[in-house]
Amino acid sequence: MNKYELAVVVSAKIEDDERAQVIEKVKALVERFGGKISDVDEWGKKRLAYEIQKMKEAYYYFIHFESESDVPGEIEQRIRIMDNVLRYLCVRQEA
Repeated sequence: MNKYELAVVVSAKIEDDERAQVIEKVKALVERFGGKISDVDEWGKKRLAYEIQKMKEAYYYFIHFESESDVPGEIEQRIRIMDNVLRYLCVRQEA
């Protein structure tokens, strides 16, 4: 089992409950493929380094989880097509 950090940047144009649903979907994806979530950091609304889809701000979330090495690819494949997710990045953390 490897440790991973999944960064998800969610649109600031949606309501709070919709944003919570997006993060719940991402967490459900991690668990569906056998990952164990240790914690979720919500950084809140931050200014983007550059404009994405005419937006200057977005909400940042960091999901820490443990899983097998093939799981991050599966998760990214499904996050790629999710609405309201502007950017995502999954990186392996050193033990």
